Amino acid sequence: MEGGWPLMRGFLLCLTVSLLLQGGGDTFTINRSGFDQDGVDPAAFQAVFDRKAFRPVINYSIPTEVNISFTLSAILEVDAQLQLLTSFLWIDMMWDNPFINWKPEECVGISKLTLSAENLWLPDIFIVESMDVDQTSPGLTAYVSSGGRIYYSKPMRVTSICNLDIFYFPFDQQNCTFTFSSFLYTEDSMLLGMEKEVWEITDMSRNVIQTQGEWELLGINKVTPKMSVGSKVYDQIMFYVAIRRRPTLYVINLLVPSGFLVAIDALSFYLPAESENRAPFKITLLLGYNVFLLMMNDLLPSSGTPLISVYFALCLSLMVVSLLETVFITYLLHLANIEPPPMPQWLHSLLLHYTSPRKCCPTAPQKENKGLGLTPTHLPGLKEPVELVGKMSSPKEAELNGHTESTSTQKEPEVQKKHLVDLWVQFSHMMDTLLFRIYLLFTASSIITVIVLWNT
Repeated sequence: MEGGWPLMRGFLLCLTVSLLLQGGGDTFTINRSGFDQDGVDPAAFQAVFDRKAFRPVINYSIPTEVNISFTLSAILEVDAQLQLLTSFLWIDMMWDNPFINWKPEECVGISKLTLSAENLWLPDIFIVESMDVDQTSPGLTAYVSSGGRIYYSKPMRVTSICNLDIFYFPFDQQNCTFTFSSFLYTEDSMLLGMEKEVWEITDMSRNVIQTQGEWELLGINKVTPKMSVGSKVYDQIMFYVAIRRRPTLYVINLLVPSGFLVAIDALSFYLPAESENRAPFKITLLLGYNVFLLMMNDLLPSSGTPLISVYFALCLSLMVVSLLETVFITYLLHLANIEPPPMPQWLHSLLLHYTSPRKCCPTAPQKENKGLGLTPTHLPGLKEPVELVGKMSSPKEAELNGHTESTSTQKEPEVQKKHLVDLWVQFSHMMDTLLFRIYLLFTASSIITVIVLWNT
């Protein structure tokens, strides 16, 4: 008795299938009496409704062809930290049901009907990258033509995985994918095709897209790969959706204020190196730049290291180096005014080679006929040669000459000190010139980079 129960179950299953498959030949007989001018009686399609759990084919060795297209109507959110793209799609599917067939001329001219999708077999198409459960609204309808062709559309809010590269933020372009596949049917049972051409999908999406915010649609491409799971092979259609960020918001709120602060810091080199106001001015700018970065931190990606973060780090580093250079120059000039240290020979040679009044920073003094070298009278113990006259000086002249030599000897340390102070001042001007040129080079490079990235 126990061995006969599986046979009984198989017999009942075959009986149920045979009852469902009845209806005469290749197609069901649609009750034409259900068609009138007032509408269609749902009982006319009852035989079709009873088969909604089965794939609508006459021969199960023939795969069902399902044509797919979609319209991207909104780009809602791009989460760089979680690597997610949230969008809104209208998915369109089309397939043939060979069991639905009627002649419009025999059915008061009705060639197309709308039926509740819950009463029809629907292909189990899903998006492989989707991270949400399908929340399709209930009560959707499908168009059914007299030849058995079914058109079904459904709206979907899709949160999908997308490999986001934010290095070029805010001038970045992302390439996300939507892969449509069947969850249950292999390629022996279901083949996927295109209802529309790719360019039609792209143009339609651009025309109906509702969001005019941060992202814009560049284009859509497609490939048709196969997915193998063990011995099963599934048919797929993969769409590549290219989107680009609109950078205007970030340029105005991030790059322009940062560029202004760096430019003001560069203009501070026009303040004299001996001025006591340069260091407090640079400290104020540095504090303001830090406050700016803290306020604008919410606009930056929370993950990864984009190029704009490197730019901000370089700006901050330049301002810090500029402040340190100002502190060092201020200390050096203060020390030179009190007791100037001797300048190393290599540094003195460097000043002689690279520095002149024409090459100095805007703060360099423009004095004519003033060099950096030590004249012979500035060197200790070296005096101008005196021509010996072939006659002896009188005692009065000897006394005057001795007084003059004593005065010159007393003035020599003061002249030498003043010359050392002038050398250190020239050294400070050379440091300002070097840093000022670095600022100009950095600013020009930044502007060129922004223009190139914006136009590509």
